[in-house]
Amino acid sequence: MKRAACFILLLCLAAPGRAADAPRHLTLREAEDVALAQHPRLSVASLLALAAQQSVKESRAAFFPNIYASATAVGVADTNNTRVAAGYLNNPNVFERQAEGLTIEQLITDFGRTSELTKTAKLRSKAEEMNREATREEILLEVNASYFGVLRAQAILAAARQTENERGVVLSQTQALANTAKTKSELDVSFASVDLDQARLLVAKADNDLQSAFANLSTVLGERMPESFLLAEEPMPELVTNSAPDLIIEALANRPDLARIRYQRDAAKEFALSEKKLSYPTLSAVATGGLTPVGDSRLGDNYAAAGVNLNFPLFTGGLYQARRREAELRADAADQTVRDQEDRIARDTQISKLNLDYAFGLLAQTARLLQNANRALELAQTRYRNSLSSIVELSQAELNQTNAQIEEASARYGFHLQRAALDFQLGRLR
Repeated sequence: MKRAACFILLLCLAAPGRAADAPRHLTLREAEDVALAQHPRLSVASLLALAAQQSVKESRAAFFPNIYASATAVGVADTNNTRVAAGYLNNPNVFERQAEGLTIEQLITDFGRTSELTKTAKLRSKAEEMNREATREEILLEVNASYFGVLRAQAILAAARQTENERGVVLSQTQALANTAKTKSELDVSFASVDLDQARLLVAKADNDLQSAFANLSTVLGERMPESFLLAEEPMPELVTNSAPDLIIEALANRPDLARIRYQRDAAKEFALSEKKLSYPTLSAVATGGLTPVGDSRLGDNYAAAGVNLNFPLFTGGLYQARRREAELRADAADQTVRDQEDRIARDTQISKLNLDYAFGLLAQTARLLQNANRALELAQTRYRNSLSSIVELSQAELNQTNAQIEEASARYGFHLQRAALDFQLGRLR
């Protein structure tokens, strides 16, 4: 009974391990959802967008009154000497007292500076929102690249293993014919052995490339440890037939990263306006009141006062002028940054359209190449079995087929990737 219980316990402990080691099934859409849910870079962009929203509240807070409570207790060491001889310009009389009260300060107007700062904060907040969208699209593009990179690596590995199996069969047949029928020479056996060794090297490289592709996909999905996946094949996307000028117009209208720097430019211009208004006066109202339950007999039981303060900066050592000029120059620089980014997007969109058209043309060419390579290999195998050709011809035909299989897989998944790249340039990966 004890042995049976231990055996059952071992089975229970081993079962989850086997399930955990099983490759995870994923479609492209599921991979995108996982990446958007787990990728830390998108979390960073989202947190920065939320932080920028708080800066709007910070700027807008100047429109509201500031209310604070005060409690003061004063003891005078010498009642005959209760005047302050030096210090701040205030009432120099000092009385023994204990008092509590409230003070309210309200900005009446700073002639638009707070309003401009609030607009600046709102534009910067929108820029961070666009940065989050741009980061989202970048992650989706990385998912597509990693996803189709794995499928391409799997296809190449399958072709390499097929080549290894076929060359193993050729070597076995050649060895048999050389040992028994003596219709093949030792040179044929040597060539067949070399071909098999080359196929094994190709399998090793293809397997290493596949593991690297899995590592890339795991990282994009937000997984710290590399993981293997069973990926579903995706249907071939349609070819984009719009002209390059139309696509450029669409890209300039929809790209979130371009919208981000446009908001940053507008924010820089608003901030320059706010810095210009530093030299304007500020008008504020102050009211205070409270109780004096304990104190000198010359003080009353309560107090209250209100007033208006107008502050007009006359000389700041050139500080405000320098800040205004700095903000204006930064706004001009931001304007040029937008122009540069627009030019780059126009160029990248046109190149992506050319790459997509080229990738589409490769589909038919590589399919035809693979078909011809398969036919040539069949003929070469027949000629070699009938001793009508040397093994060199067969080896070349096998090599041509392997290369054709790799080119066909690269073209097929390359078209997927080029379509995703164009969608990224157009702002469609959302």
